[in-house]
Amino acid sequence: MDFTVIAHAVEVDHGVKRLSMRFIKKYAAPERQRLSAELCAEISQEFERLGLLTLPRRLPTSENEYVFVLAKDGPLGQTVALASSLAALDQLGENRMPWLFDNHPDAKKLLT
Repeated sequence: MDFTVIAHAVEVDHGVKRLSMRFIKKYAAPERQRLSAELCAEISQEFERLGLLTLPRRLPTSENEYVFVLAKDGPLGQTVALASSLAALDQLGENRMPWLFDNHPDAKKLLT
């Protein structure tokens, strides 16, 4: 998997880039016919290694879906990482602000 092109695109666009899963698959595994959950997990790990994260946090297996690729150290990336931690605490029943996801139900789907 060579995501240096994607990493540079994110850097050029000030820490955020919207990409299709088809485009990401082209760099991850062009020989594969379809995306699998396992391949998406490998892609996420490689993005983490490069200092990137995605929104939604769990990559879709449909090539027709779009995701945002964010610089993990940028302001938006840090905000998504923090919100993801809050969503994980919510799943464990440890969220100190339970009303937060009541007011923003779609955010929880994207962050977990």
